[in-house]
Parts: sequence; C-alpha cells; structure tokens
Amino acid sequence: VSATTRPRSDSEREGEDYYFVSIDQFENMLQSGAFLENAEVFGRHRYGTPKEPVEAALAAGQVMLLDIDVQGGIQVRRNMPGALMIFILPPSDEELHRRLQDRGRDDAEAIDRRYNEAKREIRLARQSGAYDHFIVNDDLDLAVREATAIIRQARSGQVA
Repeated sequence: VSATTRPRSDSEREGEDYYFVSIDQFENMLQSGAFLENAEVFGRHRYGTPKEPVEAALAAGQVMLLDIDVQGGIQVRRNMPGALMIFILPPSDEELHRRLQDRGRDDAEAIDRRYNEAKREIRLARQSGAYDHFIVNDDLDLAVREATAIIRQARSGQVA
C-alpha cells in the first residue's frame, strides 16, 4: 500500500487503497528513508512505497508486486538491483488513448496530459535499462500468464 499526499476520495479506505498523509508527514517519511521509491505525479501529489512492508514480505519469501510509474521503477532498480522489473505496455498508441478515454474519469485536457505522460514514460522505460521484460497487454489473460511465467522462472533460479 503506497502513501500519497492527495486527498482521499469517498470510495477509498485508509491503509487499504493508500496511506493518506500530509505533505509534512510525507516529507518526514522521505527524510527518514522510509520509502523504497517516491515520485511527484503531474506536479501535484506525491506518492511513495513504504520500504519496510516490502522488505518484510521478501524476507518471508513472498513475491511483492509494485504498481509504480517509471520514476519509481528506476529508483527500485537502483535501490534493489536484484528486483525483477516488468513493464506493461499498451498494444498501440491508439489503444492507450482509447483506454484513457474509456476510464470515464477525466476531461479531454486531462486525457491528453495522461496520454502524453504515458508515451513519455514508455520511452523512458525503454531507454532507462531498468526493466528486464516488457509485456504487451493486448489480451489481459495472456499478459497475466506471461508475467506469471516470468516470475516463476525467476523464482526457480532460471534465467528469465
């Protein structure tokens, strides 16, 4: 569960969807080294993955899946060089734009901003060297099977 400085919506639950913290709380967590990764998104709100739960789960032999942006992925690669990094791609720019529209949560300006940011992140992901695998999510079941196979291979010690 990530921490964020953005306001909680009516449908979200503290500690389940996010830890909703003040800017000062976030800054204190950042200064104390509590985050595995953190980012400011769209210049508006800050997000961070608390380090302790990730480290505890890994120490217990569990798989941890982080749903984070490229900034965070690059930080995780730097902070945990042995992490298995998978980037999920849309099948095309057109499909990316359609999916953003179909969410039904944003106006046209926000959709365009998210679209342009997603394209920038895809370029950065490819150029950064932070990711071990790229999976195209054209068919969700197939993409899940592919990610699962990559994770199983890595856990068994085989080269993925």
